[in-house]
Amino acid sequence: MNASNIDNLPLTPAIEEALAVSLRGTDELLPQEDWIKKLQRAEATGTPLRIKLGLDPTAPDIHLGHTVVLNKMRQLQDLGHQVIFLIGDFTTLIGDPSGRNTTRPPLSAEQIKANAETYYTQASKVLDPTRTEVRYNSEWCDQLGARGMIELAAKYTVARMMERNDFHQRFQDGSSISLHEFLYPLLQGYDSVALKSDLEMGGTDQKFNLMMGRHLQQEWGQEPQCVLTMPLLVGLDGVHKMSKSKNNYIGITEDANTMFAKVLSISDALMWDWYPLLSFRPLAEIEVLRAEVAQGRNPKDIKVLLAKEITARFHSAQAADAAEQDFVNRSKGGIPDDIPEITLGGAPLGIGALLKSAGLTASTGEANRLIDGHGVRIDGGTVGDRTLKLSAGTYVVQVGKRKFARVTLLA
Repeated sequence: MNASNIDNLPLTPAIEEALAVSLRGTDELLPQEDWIKKLQRAEATGTPLRIKLGLDPTAPDIHLGHTVVLNKMRQLQDLGHQVIFLIGDFTTLIGDPSGRNTTRPPLSAEQIKANAETYYTQASKVLDPTRTEVRYNSEWCDQLGARGMIELAAKYTVARMMERNDFHQRFQDGSSISLHEFLYPLLQGYDSVALKSDLEMGGTDQKFNLMMGRHLQQEWGQEPQCVLTMPLLVGLDGVHKMSKSKNNYIGITEDANTMFAKVLSISDALMWDWYPLLSFRPLAEIEVLRAEVAQGRNPKDIKVLLAKEITARFHSAQAADAAEQDFVNRSKGGIPDDIPEITLGGAPLGIGALLKSAGLTASTGEANRLIDGHGVRIDGGTVGDRTLKLSAGTYVVQVGKRKFARVTLLA
């Protein structure tokens, strides 16, 4: 079907719905006119569009920040399009320089392999695995060889590469930029060539890399992909984007009680940023909830709805209900029904050593800081003395709001 035929196709209700789904919560959709034409062609020919998302397995876990784009991908998948979950096992050897002010330390091949093995399993909690094409970019990147890499590098200029904000800023600051970092956006763009993608998705920090895909597809004589960027999800701290390195994340494999409580911990203002990105409720319904809060409804009620929706998505409705009850019990000072049972020896044992040995803190130093901050309880009473020694017996130990253990201490 040629371009003139596409221009004459009508904007049907199905295409209008697909466009609305595409635009919900989106930062940019570029070029929108080309995306409409692709949707029109797909409807007219019955050929699904190829929609690509690449993730580098730099860590073993996927968190809620990753699911912002995965959710959008699932929505387009449900409209009948072919989604491609690309695991960047080759590009992880370089490390994505996007948003970095230093060269990213490389991971070993063993680390990458171990992380990659868990990625798709976790992504399948969002995507329909029976309708998802899974690829690894080592399939074509390994085959490039030195000659192919030189030919690829010839497709872009250093001047244009230095237009990237992070590269430009690092150059201005006198920070080092390794030559291999220039290869990252080129290889990500080459992924689009290899997969013949119609749309590539990513966070706003990926825009340069996504646009590289358009450029290289044109260099290879392909129709250029469209680019869809989603906002970066702000983490639990309300300041930085969700990241394991910032410890402000919610992993999608975390237990239901922890997941629910972490969502409840975000600020009321941040909740409204999370709703359109993480909730599947219609936008009109979210606006009704916002209006109810403006009219006096307790915002915690609305936050509970979000926490239950997210927890149910990755666990079950029953688990979400139980997590809510667990949170209520804890907020009243109650003890959860199901807490770890731990037996330790060495009584009398110092409280710091006990907390570390029970796995409630990472170190005795952390234990001491929590005690100084009144964050440790024994049988409901706050511990204020870091030199406390516990004799043989059984104790319910609480650290912070969410960590509990029933510790039996033996002589």
